[in-house]
Amino acid sequence: MRYHIVTLGCAKNVADTERIARVLGEGRHFEVDQPAAAEIVIVNTCGFIDASKEESVNTILDLASAKPGGQRLVVAGCLTALHGAELRAEIPEIDAVFGAEDWGGIGAYVRTLEPVRLGEPPLDIPEPALTPRPSAYLKISDGCNAPCTFCIIPKMKGKLHSTPADDLVAEARRLAAAGVREIVLVAQDSTDYGRDLGLRDALPDLLERLSAAVPQVPWLRIMYAYPGHVTRRLAQTMARLPNVLPYIDIPLQHGAESVLRRMKRPSNKRMVRDMLEVLRQEMPDIAIRTTFIVGYPGETDDEFQELLAFVREMAFDHVGCFTFSPQSESPAAHEPAQVTERVKKRRQRQLMEVAQQVSLIKNRAMIGREIDVLVESTTAGPREGLGTDFVVGRSYRDAPEVDGLVLLRGTHAPGDFVSARVTQALAYDLVAEPRA
Repeated sequence: MRYHIVTLGCAKNVADTERIARVLGEGRHFEVDQPAAAEIVIVNTCGFIDASKEESVNTILDLASAKPGGQRLVVAGCLTALHGAELRAEIPEIDAVFGAEDWGGIGAYVRTLEPVRLGEPPLDIPEPALTPRPSAYLKISDGCNAPCTFCIIPKMKGKLHSTPADDLVAEARRLAAAGVREIVLVAQDSTDYGRDLGLRDALPDLLERLSAAVPQVPWLRIMYAYPGHVTRRLAQTMARLPNVLPYIDIPLQHGAESVLRRMKRPSNKRMVRDMLEVLRQEMPDIAIRTTFIVGYPGETDDEFQELLAFVREMAFDHVGCFTFSPQSESPAAHEPAQVTERVKKRRQRQLMEVAQQVSLIKNRAMIGREIDVLVESTTAGPREGLGTDFVVGRSYRDAPEVDGLVLLRGTHAPGDFVSARVTQALAYDLVAEPRA
């Protein structure tokens, strides 16, 4: 049976989609590029913020309105945890609803269906592609135990539940066999991995096993670390293992302790400074990414200025900034002193201006250095003053889809690792020449 999956939301949803595709591939179903050619269309939804919910609902409505006779429309993912019954009632074209991690349920459902000839299927059923890019996500856990007042992940995904290390090693080996050059570890809180299995500080042990299991994968990258859970042992393990990158993503959410307390986030900035110092001591070249929320209820001008000063002081390599989005199911949505959208947007713009200044300083310091570039694309649009004679790649400092790029001169294939020298720094990206 032919299927098509639409993936919305974050990297964790991308990992879930690959699991769905694997289950369907094992059942000898095969993926097609266009929903109109599929006998079953699956929408892997996101429900984290209002904009995500709106995008998910609009996508479902668009597919429902274009649904040919006999096609099945299946909705899965985060949005279904809270609004599955509501979606089914309001959009009668939906044939089935599944939870965020019910890959087996989707596979069992598809097995019950009779094929519908929406066009001639190919004579040879291709093996499903494990990943369309040189990089792949490995979701090590889901759910979360943190009490953050702005977040509804625990309501959608439940408490922390970790994937056993043996299963993760097997999945990493499968990805390596498929030619993946970078494995990105993702979770709601990657540094809480294993706590539900009775383990403490288990991420370093997992990294050691993965590093040994897939030595042919040059890059293992860590995303979504929690501030209070980044230990010296983790930093030392990252520094010691040859294919674990000196890169970490730690969403801090704010730089004012008063706001962090209202968010029910770790609010001791001395702890954060000490944590960053440990990481930089153990890995002097480490790239640190973080994200912040501006416009949280009650955020004053002074608190926002404290955040700006914190960003300047900590000199993060990469910064993401979101405006606060009230979710009706979250405590923060009902707090007094909601900040206006106009103020949120202004503060977001101001913070990103500061972050861009820091990023440019960091990038200029890279000029003349030699780096390995993982090529992602052989084509790139023209850049002012640079022409078109380059491909797009990333260095160890850049996570897929969220950080900067390396514009690499010459012709190279996706998946190639190219040793290059940085020749120019842009606000977020680097320009590099292959070493002779």
